[in-house]
Amino acid sequence: MRVPAGVAAGHPATAEVGLRVLESGGTAADAGVAAVLAACVAETIFTGLGGGGYATYFEASTGRVTCLDFFVAAPGLDGDRKAEPMTPIAVRFGDVPLPYEIGGASVAVPGVPAGCGEIHARWGRLPWAEVVAPAVELARTGTAMPQAHAVTLPALVEAMLPGDGGPAYAPGGRLLRGGDRLHHPGLADALAIIAEEGPGTCYTGKIGASIVESVRADGGALGPLDLSAYRVAEREVTTAPLAGRTVLGRADLNRTVETLRGLPPELPGLSHPERAVVLANALDVRGPDDRLGDTTNVTAVDPAGNACVITTTLGLGSGVWLPGLGVHLNSMLGEGELYSGDLPPGERLASMMCPLVVLDPTGALHLAVGSAGASRIRSALLTTLVGILIDDLPTSDAVCAPRLHPVDDVVHVEPHYPLPDEMALTEAGYAVNRWPTRSHYFGGVSAIGTAGAAGDPRRGGTSRLLPTP
Repeated sequence: MRVPAGVAAGHPATAEVGLRVLESGGTAADAGVAAVLAACVAETIFTGLGGGGYATYFEASTGRVTCLDFFVAAPGLDGDRKAEPMTPIAVRFGDVPLPYEIGGASVAVPGVPAGCGEIHARWGRLPWAEVVAPAVELARTGTAMPQAHAVTLPALVEAMLPGDGGPAYAPGGRLLRGGDRLHHPGLADALAIIAEEGPGTCYTGKIGASIVESVRADGGALGPLDLSAYRVAEREVTTAPLAGRTVLGRADLNRTVETLRGLPPELPGLSHPERAVVLANALDVRGPDDRLGDTTNVTAVDPAGNACVITTTLGLGSGVWLPGLGVHLNSMLGEGELYSGDLPPGERLASMMCPLVVLDPTGALHLAVGSAGASRIRSALLTTLVGILIDDLPTSDAVCAPRLHPVDDVVHVEPHYPLPDEMALTEAGYAVNRWPTRSHYFGGVSAIGTAGAAGDPRRGGTSRLLPTP
């Protein structure tokens, strides 16, 4: 069976933009980039032009898999100033307030524009301006906020509402609710500049100058040399066998592919309760596990069988906006779990993102999949892969299936997680915390494979497929 052509993403508008680009003759790269730029309009509580990310690309004609790193980098190459202290805030994750810091000093060098440009330059077919145009159009009108995004927003208000965030996320003083229009004035202009001048404008052009001015005005040290020196990097591809297929992706902070490699070969023959214990043991996280994981993922496959999986993030957002351009800059240096302040200028921050492709024994594409969710990316991907590759579930069923996520001696499970599996986890010595409702905590998977396509309902996701000829 062939993998259908289409797009899976974290917002209906994002998926729709990607599909339109495929319908116009674009490759998976064109569709993936267009969808990411659309996500920078529609999914701004998770991502944006001021963020960073990773991409995994499968080229059907050669069978080659490439992993690109366009994550954020530590500033300081200019060396002409020292960053002022960041602004402490408290965001709430469930009932627990979490320490975090925002402001100009929390802004790392963004990578999303450069990453989109590199993906398009390597594997795109349509003109750059044509790929950016749907996001420009979307930014002019705004988008409906999915209920899943609206539920998350109240936890993020201290990061999202400063500056231009207030009028966008709480017009008239009321937070947006599901179905309300999210609109960032000026964002269409920023995207139009990028369409006309190319992504380089965000580093050595008009938008880059605005980034430096805005960050420094708010106490940050990011400078022109930080931006001009930024480059997309190609990373080594690592592999793991699973159920007769090969999973490929980068080495990440979560150790996703490494964890897959460590699964026992007899996993497919185990009962579901036995398998639950094996997965919990493999996924067990020791130490803090309190990051919000404000990321999003786009998965695109074209009719030729090329696949492009892109995961991006903004952190929580720094509260620094580019004047008149509707662009919120990242707050990645304020994430103490990932950044300790000891990276040399220009070095990439560590990340848990891990877009994947799965190939069958002939080397053909079987599945393209990625997830949002910080440390939960690994558990979301593993449970989805097991559902598709071992249980032969349709992709939509595997994405929607109840998940587990262990932290120390506690395994968090979703409301409909099977009771026999929970009992097996208890007998194995775990305390089980059954959540009362399905939550974005458990990640946000976007997948397209031989068994269909799905965007994760936990984060308002959906998929759109090209009509079969």
